Amino acid sequence: MKISNKAKHKIGLVLYYIFGIIISLIFIAPLIWMVVSSLKEEPDIFKNLNSLATFFPETVTLNNYASVFERTPMLRFVFNSLFYCFAIVILDLIVNSMFGYALAKFKFKGREFLTNCVVALMVFPFEAIILALYVEVNAFGWLNTWFALIVPFVGKCFTIYLFRQFFVDFPDELIEAAEIDGCRPMSVFVRIVVPNSGPVFATAFILDFSAHWNDYLWPLLVSTSENMRTIQLGIATFFNTEPIEYGPIMASLVICTIPMVILFLFLQKYYVQGITASGIKG
Repeated sequence: MKISNKAKHKIGLVLYYIFGIIISLIFIAPLIWMVVSSLKEEPDIFKNLNSLATFFPETVTLNNYASVFERTPMLRFVFNSLFYCFAIVILDLIVNSMFGYALAKFKFKGREFLTNCVVALMVFPFEAIILALYVEVNAFGWLNTWFALIVPFVGKCFTIYLFRQFFVDFPDELIEAAEIDGCRPMSVFVRIVVPNSGPVFATAFILDFSAHWNDYLWPLLVSTSENMRTIQLGIATFFNTEPIEYGPIMASLVICTIPMVILFLFLQKYYVQGITASGIKG
């Protein structure tokens, strides 16, 4: 029996969605297991790992979450991470968007050289400069202060290049019209460019926030008191204090994951648009 093209298309579409669902479940399974494990009693966490039963708790309890807040000042860690990330991201967006806009739209001597430097510096991993950066921060007397956590990350080559790629394709007609109306360059950027560049700002926001929310090594080096610890350092304390219980560890990981999930859910539309506009153009 000959199958029509329309039927073939429907079959292909069904198989496509089935395959997509299977792949999605594979990627999301560890996250589901983490959430479920945070609701289990300690002896039940590693039971039935070879079967689907591991995703279904025998008894549901919130004791692990209570233990997190009893054993650590988790709210303080969350606040520190939120302040740390938002401070970096806001300063990052302001400074790097202006730098990227200048590289994209201003004509000045050395522009190509600066652009090449930005691209070249992107290949250096943070670990290659961390020792020199630590020595410099220590020389300023910034250890165990917000300056040490925030200032070194205000300028980022990747974010500069991301903005530059987006602004290259920004319509010159809008900029010229604003200049004819008497707007100065800064006024053009603030009133015309920024309001029409939501996708790239959202993309930079998500990438920077997620990167610094997961920071561990740098906060470990420069923050020595409990009051300055970020959430990643707070989670690490569960591995350094007795008894080591995996229920509270899973609960703390769930708490750590919630802000990132909320952030992505609200900004995913702009994130995809920003990646499309900045990542493959220019």
